[in-house]
Amino acid sequence: MAIEINGTPAGTAPRPGQCLRTFLRELGNTGVKKGCDGGDCGACTVHVDGTPVHSCIYPAVRAEGRSVTTIEGLAAAGGGGDGDLHPVQQQFMERQGFQCGFCTAGMVMTAATFDDGQKDNLPRNLKGNLCRCTGYRAIADAVCGDAGHPAPEGPGSGIAGEGQPDPEPGRLGDDVPAPASRAVVTGAARYTLDLPTDQQQALLHLKILRSPHAHARVLSIDKEAALQVPDVVAVFTHEDAPEQLFSTAQHELFTDDPDDTRVLDDVVRCRGQRVAAVVAESVGAAEAGVRALRVEYEELPAVFSPQDALLPSAPLVHGDKDASRSRIGRPDRNVVAELHSELGNVAAGFAAADFIHEQTYQTQRVQHVALETHAAIASVDADGRLQVRTSSQVPFLVRRTLCRVFGLPEDKVHVVAGRVGGGFGGKQEVLTEDLVALAALKLQRPVQLELTRTEQFIATTTRHPFTIKLKAGANREGRLTALELDVVTNTGAYGNHGPGVMFHGCGESLAVYNCANKKVDAHSVYTNTVPSGAFRGYGLSQMIFAIESAMDELAAGIGMDPLEFRRRNMVREGDHMLSTQPDPEEDVHYGSYGLDQCLDLVRDALDRGNARYRDAGLDDLGPDWMVGEGAALSMIDTVPPRGHFAHSHVRLLPDGTYRADVGTAEFGNGTTTVHAQLAATALSTKASRVAVRQSDTDLVEHDTGAFGSAGTVVAGKATLAAADELAVRIRAFAAGVRQTQASACVLDGDAVVVDGTPVALAELAQAAADAGVELAAEGRWGGTPRSVAFNVHGFRVAVNRGTGELKILQSVQAADAGVVVNPRQCRGQIEGGIAQALGATLYEEVVVDDAGKVTTDILRQYHIPTFADVPRSEVYFADTNDKLGPLGAKSMSESPFNPVAPALANAIRNATGVRFASLPIARDRIYLGLKEAGLVPKLERVPS
Repeated sequence: MAIEINGTPAGTAPRPGQCLRTFLRELGNTGVKKGCDGGDCGACTVHVDGTPVHSCIYPAVRAEGRSVTTIEGLAAAGGGGDGDLHPVQQQFMERQGFQCGFCTAGMVMTAATFDDGQKDNLPRNLKGNLCRCTGYRAIADAVCGDAGHPAPEGPGSGIAGEGQPDPEPGRLGDDVPAPASRAVVTGAARYTLDLPTDQQQALLHLKILRSPHAHARVLSIDKEAALQVPDVVAVFTHEDAPEQLFSTAQHELFTDDPDDTRVLDDVVRCRGQRVAAVVAESVGAAEAGVRALRVEYEELPAVFSPQDALLPSAPLVHGDKDASRSRIGRPDRNVVAELHSELGNVAAGFAAADFIHEQTYQTQRVQHVALETHAAIASVDADGRLQVRTSSQVPFLVRRTLCRVFGLPEDKVHVVAGRVGGGFGGKQEVLTEDLVALAALKLQRPVQLELTRTEQFIATTTRHPFTIKLKAGANREGRLTALELDVVTNTGAYGNHGPGVMFHGCGESLAVYNCANKKVDAHSVYTNTVPSGAFRGYGLSQMIFAIESAMDELAAGIGMDPLEFRRRNMVREGDHMLSTQPDPEEDVHYGSYGLDQCLDLVRDALDRGNARYRDAGLDDLGPDWMVGEGAALSMIDTVPPRGHFAHSHVRLLPDGTYRADVGTAEFGNGTTTVHAQLAATALSTKASRVAVRQSDTDLVEHDTGAFGSAGTVVAGKATLAAADELAVRIRAFAAGVRQTQASACVLDGDAVVVDGTPVALAELAQAAADAGVELAAEGRWGGTPRSVAFNVHGFRVAVNRGTGELKILQSVQAADAGVVVNPRQCRGQIEGGIAQALGATLYEEVVVDDAGKVTTDILRQYHIPTFADVPRSEVYFADTNDKLGPLGAKSMSESPFNPVAPALANAIRNATGVRFASLPIARDRIYLGLKEAGLVPKLERVPS
């Protein structure tokens, strides 16, 4: 019996043991996504006879004789017909219930089966569908078909409303829908591996043999048995790899990171590291080839904690490297980089303090868990040019690294990033592209590598764990007198991003407070564990957890309100922002200042929330519950230092619309929408009339990449500059055609109004083509001068003294985002940052055992927030206009994450009196902390 797919019998039968997901994708249904292959994430959800199933764990043979519906066929199956959308697809598009969109098809397929009763209990009924980007509020609105809940009350809230968008929005400040909305909700959006069927069939597949040892030398690799496996084409080892050392981390200056990595190495420094690569005609054959490899290792001593790694007798992780050539700080002591600084006189500052707080704070490894795993495809075209398609935030830097490693000129390498299914810093690396490039160059055939979810956990990167010994002092007047920090970061087996995370973490976290006496000693340290890397916040979230916790302890110690204590010590516009250098960074300025507004907005929201609870009679939860509130603030530079470059090209097309070519990537950060809006504002038209092409190294000269919150404030400025120049050129050309002054020509929608008479842009485009004139312009921006953005988060919580259960009663964040280009989209970035930060605060942890093995290597062992875990947060915006950002805008992709953990820890401290100084603050840890403090009631023996 044939399987019917979207109303049509499948022309082939599934292979033995094949899951339904791979069967459907092989037949061209690429809207069915892979996020876990374990039935945990729901990205692969389809309908079998109308019932939603996770197709990754549904045997394809079970679908024989049944009707299968994928996202591509949902509209017809749901009665839409004639190309119309299913009602749930329409709602997801109208309510923008997605960001990167990788989970959206699965969400839509699940929600499309809900009745009203199921919609009333989304925490239960959406538990099988995970989203890493949105924070679920927009998804709830989309599933329920709501126009949105009422906008938050109070000042600064109007811009965060959730009502129906203008049906024809287009410019600055409008809720413009993402250009890819329809493609995302119908499954037509093309992510990295979403190739046409004929291209899929031409691919070779690469799988990796990974080290079972934390530290070992590879003595020999026997390939023979692997090469005898049917359909295995090749095996690559360190003998086939270039000698060139590089860093997987990607920055504008590659010298920012140590050269400590080879494509394939004869020394492995952590469990899960690449040892060999097998290329075959199928994934199954490649996996069989990997299992057939025989490797002889010489095990070497290993070290697993950074504190042990700093000891004089510790095993050396990169002791074979030359410090100057590799740019490793001290390879003979496992130190990647270090920082030692003192401003003022810390000893004198502590002598002047009336209260001193000392504590060691610790943050854990956190995985990015972008639902699209790392993946890349490489091929060599007829001209001998290497073509790479990859899930990357930094396609131009990937090209540069491949050229450097393989000795290729830039014009011989072309890199494209399709739509990227989440990043969060994890895709600011070269983790797959080098291997597929090696294989494609050797074999002259297209090669694909897709990491499994387990490989994501054991062999990509995590957030850097920090250990922060903090000492802080304040006087009775509420002034900071001294801050002293000893910081140790665990960069793992490789130093990618190790120096940058350490330096950046010790930057704005300290600079946001005025204190004459500051001292920092910091070390970024190698260990034989899974590498750390770039993660949302880039070191700030770890440091801010410690510093903002300390601010509450100081306030409590001197008997002052914590927000008032912050207000007395935080920087004000015009103050020097100092952390580890006696002089402020020359190119960092207050483009605008809204930190005071953010504090007021959060204070006002918490007060109103308290009043709502009191008026509703909900403020007394009973004797077992302790209620408290807490807040934290953060500051972030809106662009990375030492240059972040962008180039954009905007042109008028023959039909009178525009096209903007930009380099920055789209992975749920909303850059596509923002660039269309910025260009539309400059060209006095609607965003729907600006088509954006991006993430292709052939489109523009260079773009450093979508990281460091640069997509809007760097690449956006380049696009705005190009659009501004094009507007001038169009008006000038129109004036020449109509023999008038350019001042008499005004752009308006699809025309230029010349002396009161509209001239269609299509007509002008034709006239320009006839005259041999291209109506186009370029824009560039170099990322400096830089501004700062501010965020303040507040919580009200209840903690059960008997069980450690935590209830979040209210969550509120205020942001200084400058002029908000797209309010709904910006709010979504903040909500997504809050949700991800809640996971990192309460339960997410990549656990590494005493032998260096990651034990949390599947999603059901590593808990990311589900719908039920995320409260509906209130979001407010300060009223500011940044003179450095494009049309007054600031960045807002990383910064919402940073104040969440300390705000929640402070709220728990306020409720219970217990300071939790280590993350995650899991329920069992809360219970044990309460028990140690004597707050857990003793159970009374019940008489028999």
